[in-house]
Amino acid sequence: MRAVTAAQPGGPEVLTVTEVPDPVPGPGELLVEVAAAGLNRADLLQRQGFYPPPPGASEIIGMECSGTVAALGDGVDGWKIGDEVCALLAGGGYAEKVAVPAGQVMPVPDGVDLVSAAALPEVACTVWSNVFMIGALQPSEALLVHGGAGGIGTMAIQLAHALGSRVFTTAGTPEKRAFCAELGADVVIDYHEEDFVEVVADQTGGRGVDVILDNMGAKYLARNVTALATEGRLVVIGLQGGTKAELDLNALLRKRAAVIATNLRGRPVEGKAAICRSVVENVWPLVAAGDVRAVVHDVLPLERAADAHRLMESGDHSGKILLSTAG
Repeated sequence: MRAVTAAQPGGPEVLTVTEVPDPVPGPGELLVEVAAAGLNRADLLQRQGFYPPPPGASEIIGMECSGTVAALGDGVDGWKIGDEVCALLAGGGYAEKVAVPAGQVMPVPDGVDLVSAAALPEVACTVWSNVFMIGALQPSEALLVHGGAGGIGTMAIQLAHALGSRVFTTAGTPEKRAFCAELGADVVIDYHEEDFVEVVADQTGGRGVDVILDNMGAKYLARNVTALATEGRLVVIGLQGGTKAELDLNALLRKRAAVIATNLRGRPVEGKAAICRSVVENVWPLVAAGDVRAVVHDVLPLERAADAHRLMESGDHSGKILLSTAG
């Protein structure tokens, strides 16, 4: 099969399409013939040599895909060859075929085409697990999500809005801020010109927000804690702003607040399967109803994986970038 491989760690130019052996589904796995794969920030880190896949996972980059079931491993039931699916992967997405634990395979939501479905697994599972399962965001509460125009941000805005919460977000350009508002953000903050802590305080009468979904890590830690409401939850899922910062525990204690750091890729198969089941139960009906949609910025052929990585690194996109195996 064709797959995108990297001869060595480096820039986007190291990505090339080569022929590699087809994967074989093991017990409890499905073989998916890939229609499209979604890009994620973690893919850039893996390409650079900073984020290896979990033990036993494919070395091929790619943490989500859509496609059709091509084969069933021993012990798999509930699926049949030809079913249209999307899947959460530990690796292997940038290829024509991938073997996936059955619990991480989800049906394509009603009303979503097969290619666009590749934009859903990682963002839906990340946002649902972190904002709602861990962060326990309620309809009466407020969410702040940083980077609202990205893949995670666009899903977080839509889900929180659809479920009745007030949504704050940050974005860097007028076009991206307008896009976030269209998706349902109530307050959109220009992070170049405005301090999100001041805006949150002004818009909430000094109360703060109940949940923050943060991809910046160290750079925003102190300000995020300041922006939290009493009993607020800061959920850190990315480290684009560094890994080390001082934390004022007294500020956290006074608010009876929590700082939670999580990732999705390194979780056990059983944990990922539980998240996928919850997403199918709670998120897919909102997608089918049109309340939440897959936001796709561009679809490029597998052979242009390097260009797709350059686009993601540039930040000149809103929503997801996909790689199609169809060319």
